[in-house]
Amino acid sequence: MRFSSLLLVAPLFGGLFGGLFGGLLGGCSKQPTVPPNPLRDASISKPCTLPGALQFTSGGVVTVPGGSADWPSLAFLHLPVGFCAHYFGTVGNARQLRFAPGGDLFVASPTTGTTGGGGGGLSAVVVLPDDDDDGVADKTITFLDGLPSTQGLLFTGGFFYYQDHTSIMRLPFQPGDRAPSGAGQTAVDISAYTSSLHWPKTLDVADDGHIYVGNGGDQNETCVEPHPVHGGIVELDGTPGGTSVAQGLRNPIAVRCAPGHDRCFALELAKDYSATQGGREKMIPIHAGDDWGFPCCATAGTPYADVTVANGGTPSCSTVVAESNAFLIGDTPFGLDFELGHWPAPWAGQAYVATHGAAGSWTGARLISIPMDPTTGLPQPSSNTGGQDQGMEDFATGWDDGTLKHGRPAALAFAPDGRLFVASDTTGLVFWIAAM
Repeated sequence: MRFSSLLLVAPLFGGLFGGLFGGLLGGCSKQPTVPPNPLRDASISKPCTLPGALQFTSGGVVTVPGGSADWPSLAFLHLPVGFCAHYFGTVGNARQLRFAPGGDLFVASPTTGTTGGGGGGLSAVVVLPDDDDDGVADKTITFLDGLPSTQGLLFTGGFFYYQDHTSIMRLPFQPGDRAPSGAGQTAVDISAYTSSLHWPKTLDVADDGHIYVGNGGDQNETCVEPHPVHGGIVELDGTPGGTSVAQGLRNPIAVRCAPGHDRCFALELAKDYSATQGGREKMIPIHAGDDWGFPCCATAGTPYADVTVANGGTPSCSTVVAESNAFLIGDTPFGLDFELGHWPAPWAGQAYVATHGAAGSWTGARLISIPMDPTTGLPQPSSNTGGQDQGMEDFATGWDDGTLKHGRPAALAFAPDGRLFVASDTTGLVFWIAAM
C-alpha cells in the first residue's frame, strides 16, 4: 500500500488510553446471565445439508426438508449452480455485519435516518449466536444500546471498535464476549466535517495495523479550488480527529481491507443523477494523497457539466485519480468483502459487492463478483457504466423483481468457514450463502 512518510505512524493499539477499563459503557445493556461463547470459530461442516437450505442444482432448486415454516422465504433468490442459501436471523435496519473472534456475528442496527429506507432499527449493536450449529441464530443479544447513529464495526488488537455518531469508540474484547467487559473510550472524534445524511462511518484495519474510516460529504457541496477536505478517508493514528488520507468523496459508504497484500478499499456513492455527466459509483483503493474529485469532477479529466468553480473558472480535474472499477449511478454499491479460497472456481478469491439498487425501484439490487489479481491484490478492471457488465459478474440476484418485497442487500461479510452472510436493511433479513 502506498503511504506518504507522514502517515507511517504506529498503529492505534495500546498506550492511547492506558489503564484498565472497568464498569459498563453508559447506556449499554450488559447481560451477565448470557454465558460466554466457547473458544471456537463457529464453523459448520457441510452447511448446505442443513434443514431448510435451498440448494441450487443443475436439476433446479431443492429445499432440504426440515426447515421452519416461520422463516422468511428465500425463494426469490437466484444463485449459481453449486451454491445454497439459508435463513439466519432478522435484525431491523441491519446495516453492517462483522464476525468477532470466536465466530459470533455482530450486527449494527441504527435508527438515525439515512439513505436506504430501513425501518425497525434498534439503536444498538447486537450479537446473533449459533451455538447449536443449525445455521440459524439462537437469539438476538443486545451488546450495546443507546446508539442511534451506528454503522462501523471492527475487531482488532484485542478491542472492539464501533461508531457512535461522529465518534469511533473502542472497548476491550475477548473471544466469546457477548456483553461489554469494560467501558468504551473514544478512539477518535471525526467532526472536522459532518454530514447529517451521510453520517455512517465504516472502518477496517490493514495488514500493517493502520485503521481507516470513511467520512461522508454532501450532495450539494460547492466546487471551490482548492477544495477543503470534507468527504474522504481518515486514518486513526492517535492524532485528534485522525489524519486525512484521501479526499474528494461524496459518500464512502463501505471501507474494507483484503488480507495478504496490505490493500484497503472503499465503495464510493457518487453524485446523484450524474450519469449523463460522466458520474459513476466506484470501488477505490485507499492511497495516501488521492483526490477523487467530488464535488468538482466526475472522474479524472471530466468536470461535472453543471458545476463551475465558486471562486472563478472551470474545474481542473487533471490531478483527480482515475478509477478502475465503476458502477452505474443508482446501482449504489453498499457492502464489500473478499472471498479467501473456500469457494470453487471461478468464484474463489474474488471481491463481492452488495449493490443496494436504485431508490424507489431497487433496480440493480444484487451481489456482484469482481476478480482480484492474486499478484497485486488489486481488483481487475471492471465496469457496467457502458450498458453491460465488463469484468464483473452477477452472483446473486432476485431482489429487484418489481415487487419491492425482498429488501435490498446492504451489508455482507464472509464467515471463518467461508459462508457469505448477507443482510437487508429494508427487511432486516440476514441469510447466508455457501458452496455445496
